[in-house]
Amino acid sequence: MPRIRSLRPNVSREEALEQFTQGIPGIFRSAALGPVRSVADFYVPFGLFQVTIWNAGRHDNQVLGLDSVSGSLDLYHFEHIPDSSELLSIDTRNCPPARLDVDRARDLVVEKVRRMLFQKGFFRMRNLRIEAAPLAGELCIPYWVAFRGRRTRVYISVIDAVRRKPEGAKVRQLLQAWLTTPS
Repeated sequence: MPRIRSLRPNVSREEALEQFTQGIPGIFRSAALGPVRSVADFYVPFGLFQVTIWNAGRHDNQVLGLDSVSGSLDLYHFEHIPDSSELLSIDTRNCPPARLDVDRARDLVVEKVRRMLFQKGFFRMRNLRIEAAPLAGELCIPYWVAFRGRRTRVYISVIDAVRRKPEGAKVRQLLQAWLTTPS
């Protein structure tokens, strides 16, 4: 089994199961899509980048992560570079392989940051320059996945195990593509 470095999850399996099944959203999903049949951990590899943004004579530094599988997920924001107390090393097969090379990943980070800034206000941009420097190493973000359904139909729900928030279609599509691709 491959060994990965992962952020330490803030949600246990039991808490994830409760989040998938309790409350109005959980009850609605169970009624519409079927009961939860299984809960599994899933890890997405992310490359970290030190991003510097120059705009209107000011600069801002951020640590951002881009998924290394396809680059399709939203950027993951970090307050700082995670240290060893925030990470754990795990043996798991529930992690798709990284496929993006560093140059393509850097270009995607710059493009996504530019798009994010333009959405906040195109007319606020003056002399905009964005640089992204890759940081050494790769780390994985943990997710909890619920497989639910009736008979032969399966539906997937995903929550971020660090931030405790439900994930949308992008993470589900990445997971589904990995599960259905012949190894």
